[in-house]
Amino acid sequence: MTLWRPDPSFYPSARMAMDAPPERVAYVAALNYGRNDRPDEIRVVDVDPSSAGYGQVLTSLALSHSGDELHHFGWSACSSALCPNAPHPHLERRYLVVPGIRSSRIYIIDTKPDPRKPSIVKVIEPEEVFARTGYSRPHTVHCGPDAIYVSALGAAPGRGTGDGGPGGIFLLDHYSFEVLGPWELDRGDQHLAYDFWWHYGHDIMITSEWGVPRQFENGAVPDDLLGNRYGHRLHVWDLRRRRHLQTIDLGAEHQMVLELRPAHDPTKQYGFAGVVISTADLSGSVWTWYRDNGTFKAKKTITIPAEPADEGVLPPALKPFTAVPPLISDIDLSLDDRFLYVSCWGTGELKQYDVSDPFSPKQVGSIHIGGIVRRTPHGDSGPLNGGPQMVEISRDGRRVYFTNSLYSSWDEQFYPDGLAGWMVKADVSPNGGMTLDRRFFLASGDTRPHQVRLEGGDASTDTFCFPS
Repeated sequence: MTLWRPDPSFYPSARMAMDAPPERVAYVAALNYGRNDRPDEIRVVDVDPSSAGYGQVLTSLALSHSGDELHHFGWSACSSALCPNAPHPHLERRYLVVPGIRSSRIYIIDTKPDPRKPSIVKVIEPEEVFARTGYSRPHTVHCGPDAIYVSALGAAPGRGTGDGGPGGIFLLDHYSFEVLGPWELDRGDQHLAYDFWWHYGHDIMITSEWGVPRQFENGAVPDDLLGNRYGHRLHVWDLRRRRHLQTIDLGAEHQMVLELRPAHDPTKQYGFAGVVISTADLSGSVWTWYRDNGTFKAKKTITIPAEPADEGVLPPALKPFTAVPPLISDIDLSLDDRFLYVSCWGTGELKQYDVSDPFSPKQVGSIHIGGIVRRTPHGDSGPLNGGPQMVEISRDGRRVYFTNSLYSSWDEQFYPDGLAGWMVKADVSPNGGMTLDRRFFLASGDTRPHQVRLEGGDASTDTFCFPS
């Protein structure tokens, strides 16, 4: 007789996840930019400090096609499987769902039986994504309790409104990975897409906006940026009824509303949204969304100014401004909802804020590495380019991993001397403050790392349905 039990890496609450054993390996999306003969890879990195291979690549899984452009990816199942209104307790945190943002191809990667030697078990070709969803450019993956949710940044070829949109969300089956179809039943005025997440216990989804494919695939479009034609809104949805409820406009000057990080405590209805740049002064910002008397609102709670710079050290796109913007490209929130990390890819800084009061963040830590102007080294690495970009926090909040590649064409636009890839780790003090781990510096040359996923889960992959 077989006794079925939930995956031990599923946790009812964020506090229980924080008390779980630490990660031993990390899975890293690695882009082989400009190499038509060399597909992208999922790299398995040793993150066990007691291991002889600490900070090194253990294995690399090459994908079956070239030109996919790996970007974001995620687990097919997580702690949301324990949610009482849509339980799937016999799922496993076993498969990685890995989209190619440029090809619209999706790989299903099995991390068992040996988590250090993952393998491809299914490839969903672009034509199937196009036909069944009407979307293209799959981006963010979240493991929902009822299905795998995937955001898409554009419409399928020959579909949509003619400008390359709309983007939206589609679903994959948890077990077969069959493409089920588009999620939205009524999209209201939503057209641009990027990230999404939810307050699951309150039946609310929040989505953000970047742009249509022509606005990002070949780099930032200056005329569109200065004309405030990138995304600057948040959207609120009825999660269960799949219908648009509300639009929150942050102001047209607040261009590119990207990463969303809701509170992990399921009793709370607030979260944080990162804005890449203001066309008014080149600053970046973080906004806190919240519910007030039944209506969602957003308030700017962090502003990070641009830094003056000599025209001679700036890339062509920034020379007219004689300043380097922070270019907030990622944010991440620790599982205890205490520390928010903000990537400033342009200035080469990772900032740490205490957000115990989500309306009054206080900076408590900072690390400089890379940057358009600074080129800050890691130990004796020599000058580094790129900057803190994709951030991932360990479940216990004591370790932060980050990489330096944003998107191939944007890498070239803002670091035209050629971005050399790297991944680093910082150690976090219990009450704030962080320091780079000098033992952990993974240089990868012309292979550019992007998103990181941790064995057993991390701060940006789980939904918890029970309070701590």
